Amino acid sequence: MHAFVAVVDTGSISEAARRLGTAKSMVSQRIQQLEKRLGCILLERGRQTRLTESGEVFYRHCTGILADIENAENAVLTSQSSVRGDLRIAAPMAFGMRYLTPLLASFAKQYPELYLDVEFDDRRVNLHEEGFDAAVRIGELPDSSLVAKIITPNRHIICASPDYLNAHGTPQIPQDLAQHFALLYVNREPHGMWTLPVNDTLESFRVRCRMRTNCGHQLMEAAKAGLGLAILPTFLAAQAIVDGELIEVLEPYAPRGGNISVVYRQSQKNSPKLHALSSFLSEQIGNPPIWDQMLATSPHSQQ
Repeated sequence: MHAFVAVVDTGSISEAARRLGTAKSMVSQRIQQLEKRLGCILLERGRQTRLTESGEVFYRHCTGILADIENAENAVLTSQSSVRGDLRIAAPMAFGMRYLTPLLASFAKQYPELYLDVEFDDRRVNLHEEGFDAAVRIGELPDSSLVAKIITPNRHIICASPDYLNAHGTPQIPQDLAQHFALLYVNREPHGMWTLPVNDTLESFRVRCRMRTNCGHQLMEAAKAGLGLAILPTFLAAQAIVDGELIEVLEPYAPRGGNISVVYRQSQKNSPKLHALSSFLSEQIGNPPIWDQMLATSPHSQQ
């Protein structure tokens, strides 16, 4: 059953074998034995493995059974208050480097029988296919089968350096953006448009691109260097604003940032490790988050 579900989740027998840590021939043999016992074909073999109609029915039941088994095991672990074993986590690069690096070190120190495998990457990983236990997600979450634990709100601001604003003026309304240079984060603004809330509706404004990047730190450094306006999350920009290196502008039109959340699979909703992780991050980051608390007391912030 595990072999069958792994083949479906990964899309191939070779990838399933890699995930299960066994030989490809062993996975093939198990699938063949399963089909022989059931008296039907579950998978169509080809360049890509596909489910048959019978396979789809069997897969739905298998995932439910395996989830029940995992929930039962996790329930036992929960009753023993045991946080142990491996925990594979994915998180966005900028947030990971700025805040998660020290937090996860403290978290691991708190649980000596827990072994972390951490990957920082701005792409949105597939927990099912790539074998992650949890991912930190920033922004609005699409509807999915994943469980989402909100850690704290994520606030965006529009900002620029004092030198840039002295040279080009301070925009007062979104229409002023047409006279300004902008720095674009390609994962959020691939088409060179900024979407901002105006009178309770979202409107898009084309901006003059001075730099495009997929790196949040690069975006912030370019803004600090005076290259243009940038939309930055406050977790990244807060210290620069406190230090006077960046100034928030167009505060009433700040784009929506959603939340910072920890997401994981339904089958792991009772996992002590994941409950411990989300609780730890919530407690350490706070609501409002520590970086917004810092901004609230800064004379350079418009908040």
